[in-house]
Amino acid sequence: MLPRCAVGVCHVLMLVLCVSAAEDFDWTKNHHGSFYYGTFPAGFSWGAGGSAYQTEGAWDKDGKGLSIWDVFSHKKGKIQQNDTGDFSCEGYYKVKDDISLMKELRLNHYRFSISWPRLLPTGIKSDHVNEKGIQYYDHLINHLLENKITPIVTLYHWDLPQVLQEKYGGWQNISMVNYFNEFANLCFEKFGDRVKYWITFNNPWSVAVEGYETGEHAPGLRLRGTGAYRAAHHIIKAHAKVWHTYDTQWRGKQKGLVGISLSGEWGEPVDISNQKDIEAAERYVQFHLGWFATPIFHGDYPQVMKDFIGRKSVQQGLGASRLPTFSPQEKSYIKGTCDFLGIGHFTTRYITQKNNPSGRSSSNYFSDRDLAELVDPRWPDPGSEWLYAVPWGFRRLLNFVKTQYGNPMIYVTANGVSERMLCTELCDEWRIVYYKDYINEMLKAIKDGVNVKGYTAWSLLDKFEWDEGFSERFGLYYVDFRNKNKPRYPKASVQFYKRIISSNGFPNQREVENWRRKAVETCSSSNQLLAADPLTSHMEMVTEIVVPTVCTLSILLSAIFLMFLLRRRN
Repeated sequence: MLPRCAVGVCHVLMLVLCVSAAEDFDWTKNHHGSFYYGTFPAGFSWGAGGSAYQTEGAWDKDGKGLSIWDVFSHKKGKIQQNDTGDFSCEGYYKVKDDISLMKELRLNHYRFSISWPRLLPTGIKSDHVNEKGIQYYDHLINHLLENKITPIVTLYHWDLPQVLQEKYGGWQNISMVNYFNEFANLCFEKFGDRVKYWITFNNPWSVAVEGYETGEHAPGLRLRGTGAYRAAHHIIKAHAKVWHTYDTQWRGKQKGLVGISLSGEWGEPVDISNQKDIEAAERYVQFHLGWFATPIFHGDYPQVMKDFIGRKSVQQGLGASRLPTFSPQEKSYIKGTCDFLGIGHFTTRYITQKNNPSGRSSSNYFSDRDLAELVDPRWPDPGSEWLYAVPWGFRRLLNFVKTQYGNPMIYVTANGVSERMLCTELCDEWRIVYYKDYINEMLKAIKDGVNVKGYTAWSLLDKFEWDEGFSERFGLYYVDFRNKNKPRYPKASVQFYKRIISSNGFPNQREVENWRRKAVETCSSSNQLLAADPLTSHMEMVTEIVVPTVCTLSILLSAIFLMFLLRRRN
């Protein structure tokens, strides 16, 4: 689900000098380091999430068709360590087990996605509807509701049917608009009597940029300077068409809501007294979040995108802008097609002005922005190379959305942090700190008047992380991928997040600190249990010395001793 900005592609530089972040919203009075103790509004919804390809497994079972990620991940060299999502968490077979974890967390909602090729193997309804796929999602939705957990359902979380990619070129082709609408309409027909929150697309920025510009994600195309803009144009049209389909055919009887989940990273000017840096920082947000949000709320692309891409296209000698245009009718049709806005947020960048050349060979989405991204080396970065913990950026982004788009209803659809380590560590104190601080900034934003209705921790489980494979872990629950049964183990953050949910916020400093202490104590004993279990059931892991346990000498000695006993027995 996450945007991955490779250092070389995104021009992320290390900010060596100590840059102090300044207040950039007049209504923000608290300093960055201040913590606000208080509770969320009554009825605030707490959840966690995942997606079909990342968690389900069963990639070729029960009539499911191939997706572009099935094909892409099977190509050598595309994914870290050549991992695939073929089995992943085996969530397809563990619905009741995983919902038990949600109940333990006391979640109000669970966000998941429906696999388009699991329902329509070729992506086309007239070819074949896979009833076993319908039955699977019926079972998942019904079991969630039986346990008083609200399903929030994403229709497109990146797993386009491979047939549509091969036959039409995927999101480069306008025909995807009708095919996606056909798929969405089937979902409304089959599940809409129970599902009241629909998300059309998850993070279309990644679909467009990483799928059709850089080629880091499926389908792996490198159509520099045009591919991302064309894909995004069709995705925005597809979103609007699905919203109108629901509005005219289903809303009256089903009473649900249709939104979109956009990724939004905050951009802070390096020098708040430098007008060019201020403009570059806003341009960063507009080229990322505004690219999709501005058409949906205002009917057209951000003016700054039209200006910059249009000017650079002229400098290249092109007859028209590389950024497509909407007709007046399309602008009217797209504007207002959002019942709620999903925001996926993970990190922040410092931004400064940088003039990029405009030659044919150098023009691409990143150079079109004329900016450089920088990070403060003091920012924590425990996992993904792009993900630095900068909580104060979250509040700023939410206030930006409030100001730019008329304070829409917001659901935070993804927020979390990864780890990258060889050994298992259930005592994820850095994740506790991340959640505590980011959730607190969201609470401050609500106090500012931002209309946030719910929060989704990303993610419930460790899972397949796209081009990073299984090398990064975002889960509240640790998943042992080397065990065919894919057992789940709670990390310390499970207990901490559970306390936030139970208290609907942060009652007082003493209690919140007590939560952290108890969570760490609990995970210490869990680590010992996890250490004992794999040694008796996964001897292959022992021989590879990749036992998923706490990385301590005592555990290694236990493994060696057990290997010695088994060899003597043989």
